[in-house]
Amino acid sequence: MFILDDILMAPIRGLRLVFEEIHHAVDSQTHDTQSVVESLQDLYMQLETGKITEAEFDEREAKLLDELDRAEGLPAEEGSPEEDGPDESSRGESDESP
Repeated sequence: MFILDDILMAPIRGLRLVFEEIHHAVDSQTHDTQSVVESLQDLYMQLETGKITEAEFDEREAKLLDELDRAEGLPAEEGSPEEDGPDESSRGESDESP
């Protein structure tokens, strides 16, 4: 009887493990993005209070934004020229028309 129960419950246990892994991955990603957002807030505060210069802010902000993009699974700004390329070229052609 117990062997039959184990055989019948195996697919359900397998699905449960898959869902637990998905849940764990989402939790870790959410935690990663929250820590980066908190770091960005702290960075903005340091700039406003004058603890860091504009150049330091720009450098650190770029790194944090790239890290946030990676945590969210988005491509970095430097590596995605396709986003700006086609839209600007089609706009440029329509602007040149008389």
